[in-house]
Amino acid sequence: MAPQPLPCTRPARADAARNYDRLVTAARETFAEHGTDTSLEEIARRAGVGIGTLYRRFPSRTALLEAVYVEEIQSVCDRAYEFDRQLEPFEALAAWLRSFLGYGLSKGSLASELTVALGKDSPFFQSCKVNVQEAGALLLDKAKAAGDVRPELELMDIMRLVGGINMGRDMETEQAHRLLDIVLCGLRPAKPAAAS
Repeated sequence: MAPQPLPCTRPARADAARNYDRLVTAARETFAEHGTDTSLEEIARRAGVGIGTLYRRFPSRTALLEAVYVEEIQSVCDRAYEFDRQLEPFEALAAWLRSFLGYGLSKGSLASELTVALGKDSPFFQSCKVNVQEAGALLLDKAKAAGDVRPELELMDIMRLVGGINMGRDMETEQAHRLLDIVLCGLRPAKPAAAS
């Protein structure tokens, strides 16, 4: 299954693409350090461009948030395909869920602000969701085919469990990973009862 293209406004011209990449990188780093309400002037300064360049590429804060979000979602999807090539089916699924959890714990405010601005059912979020689901379904289907997970599992069940862990924004990372380990144990097929 080929991944669907994510919504992206990255320019084709080399100099414009470099500025775009520098702005998105600066925004991602600044948002991680200071939150999504960081001034756009600070992001432009950190990227080494003028504020006019930022506004030509990203006419609003929401447009810049979208670009950062798309880059992060693309990374989550790319990791699924990398894990699929490098690991056994269950290990690939587990590694991807760990990476998805880490993404969720670190990017919650970004997604929250975009949800307020765009709405959770917006075409932007729907496109991102389809890509994440395709990546996750690939790994889950392979783990099912290998007999490594319960056959009745559906991807949305697993995503809701992991999403529930992500809802604990004030949760320590160590605790979040312990909870994910419990979820991963629950994905395994039930062992037959021992004969008495």
